[in-house]
Amino acid sequence: MVAFTPEQLATLSAILDEGTFDGAARRLHVTASAVSQRIKAMELTAGQILVERSNPVRLTAAGDVVLRYARQVELLQQDTARELGRAASDGGVVTVPVAVNADSLATWFLEAASLLYEVTGVEAVFDIHRDDQDHTAELLRSGAVMAAVTSASQAVQGCSVTSLGRMRYRAVCSPSFAQRFLDERASVESLGSAPVVNFDRKDQIQRQFFRDYTGRSLRSPRHYVPTSADYARAVVFGMGWGMLPEQQCAAEIDQGVLLDLAPEHPIDIALYWQRWNLTSPTLDAVSSVVESVAREQLR
Repeated sequence: MVAFTPEQLATLSAILDEGTFDGAARRLHVTASAVSQRIKAMELTAGQILVERSNPVRLTAAGDVVLRYARQVELLQQDTARELGRAASDGGVVTVPVAVNADSLATWFLEAASLLYEVTGVEAVFDIHRDDQDHTAELLRSGAVMAAVTSASQAVQGCSVTSLGRMRYRAVCSPSFAQRFLDERASVESLGSAPVVNFDRKDQIQRQFFRDYTGRSLRSPRHYVPTSADYARAVVFGMGWGMLPEQQCAAEIDQGVLLDLAPEHPIDIALYWQRWNLTSPTLDAVSSVVESVAREQLR
């Protein structure tokens, strides 16, 4: 049986969080040499390389497996300490690493996080990893997070999955943009040559909308604006057209600040909550408030 000490597991977590052996050493109040020796001992025990010595460090596939175990042990230790009325290692507050897509962060997820203590009485701090909803499950699979808002309906191995609802997106642009770049009807077909705003290189929703509506590939000039609030502002300012969550654009459409280019053709993205299939009061509490707020905010 492969066995690691608590100190070794904490060291692996610290290396990933800090990105370097020196950073992990500072966090753990030991020398960098001690960190290196612990990792080497873990690799001897596992019989495999766990950490790629890059800058920042990266975990191998075997390292991801051990990291996930380390995170689960840490969570169980913190839960146990809290239930026994004893201070956890960080002063009694449990750290909850989660992966969330940017639009959920900008619209509903932070409300859920803010309600955790009020609703459940659980004191925790969130370590939020932002990524596209199509990719957040990878962070869960790697062990970097214990739960994720994701578009993946199939459960990651060792996890459970719950439907949260659907986030509705609308194709919108400013009136000035429509006057400059689109035909008199501001038709979707005319978007094919007009500038589009993408969140980042992973963002495919504008392509999906245009292909679904017209049957053609979108080959427009692209802006990249990688924060949700600034993305919305870029569309409002007329830099390009884009797909905005209904929660971010409904008022602007009503006020005439934005034009809904295809009112009958929104894009609905199904979202799911995936979490470790692990008995944990902390993780149960987080899941409870996330699912409750999502039911209210999502379709």
